[in-house]
Amino acid sequence: MKHIPNIEIKDYQYELPEKSIAKYPLPERDASKLLIYKNGLIETSQYKFLPRFLPENTTLVFNNTKVVEARLQFLKPTGGQIEVFCLEPYDDNEDIIMAMQTTGKVNWKCLIGGAKKWKSGNLEKNINTPNGTVLLQANKKEQISETGVFVIEFSWNNETLSFAEILHYAGIIPLPPYLNRETEKEDAVRYQTVYAEKDGSVAAPTAGLHFTTQLLNELQGNGIKEAYITLHVGAGTFKPVKANEIANHEMHAEFIDVQKNTIRHLLQQLNAPIIAVGTTSLRTLESLYWIGVKIHEWFQIHQNYNGLTDLNVEQWAPYHSNNKSITSSEALQAILNWMDAKGTERLITKTSIIIVPGYTFKIIKGLITNFHQPQSTLLLLIAAIIGTEWKKLYQFALNNNFRFLSYGDGSLLWL
Repeated sequence: MKHIPNIEIKDYQYELPEKSIAKYPLPERDASKLLIYKNGLIETSQYKFLPRFLPENTTLVFNNTKVVEARLQFLKPTGGQIEVFCLEPYDDNEDIIMAMQTTGKVNWKCLIGGAKKWKSGNLEKNINTPNGTVLLQANKKEQISETGVFVIEFSWNNETLSFAEILHYAGIIPLPPYLNRETEKEDAVRYQTVYAEKDGSVAAPTAGLHFTTQLLNELQGNGIKEAYITLHVGAGTFKPVKANEIANHEMHAEFIDVQKNTIRHLLQQLNAPIIAVGTTSLRTLESLYWIGVKIHEWFQIHQNYNGLTDLNVEQWAPYHSNNKSITSSEALQAILNWMDAKGTERLITKTSIIIVPGYTFKIIKGLITNFHQPQSTLLLLIAAIIGTEWKKLYQFALNNNFRFLSYGDGSLLWL
């Protein structure tokens, strides 16, 4: 534990008035305010003017995960309501995108609202689909954690429909709990990025909510490059830090999925600005470095990749590594070499990486992100980029009526 930074979460508190929390999105995505922080200076603008603030040849890295309708509401025969919140596939090693395409039956990790009321038996729900009415059944198989995570077997009587489609027709988009409101029709569109593609998240990568197709086209016209990665955001993203010291906080693991062409592009662009759009993109990009370190170190010892099966990035791995001399280009090249040897075009694994003050960034030169909750791991990540200046930046945002959290305004932070 001696390598883990000694950080007390109380040092990352600030007063967030309820009036500063954006409960709904603005009518236009790119009309949101944009705070630009560079070399200690603060400037304000709007997302629609983002191209003015990015040098030509910058690469913006977006998370193309798609939020699924993860909340399923069932009525018991007695009339009581049970809510099942779908988290991720039961098989930790399963490709979540493939799991979403499963037909007929699937096992899923879930939280259950009113679990004590569900003693036994299946829950059933009739779903209206373009293919007619489908019967969805839920069978509670076992509890697998003290935090109330259960394995639920879902089955449905139409094998032409995937689990992603079942959720789409039967479920509700889960909004962040701090919005304190029910999901509305508009949220199905606005709590989704315009480039969302890969089903699997239970929360949106909210920095991307500000981008429109027009803005993306304008950025491209200005010589800004785009790259896409996938990190499926888990419910743990809202998990509060309850420990006094961050060393005692347990991060959740999330699936990442990165194409070989994207890694090749990043390798070629290391000498130009790489900007992560959102903390999920940032955590994925920095995880790539540590995955590359793991592969590089393995190959140095074994001269082959036989037996190297665990590429997961553990929470404190960057702070324990004894070999920090490996360059970013060496790390990314190691991943490409491994992918060549394995004959795969996709890197699929999990990351629990936590980024806190004292972390040395390996891939990114900046971050586009919203304003985050007090005493959160995301606020610690902001402090890792700009140090104690986060206090000045957040106070400026509050004083100038910036809107906070998922549907709020955002910032461009340069290292």
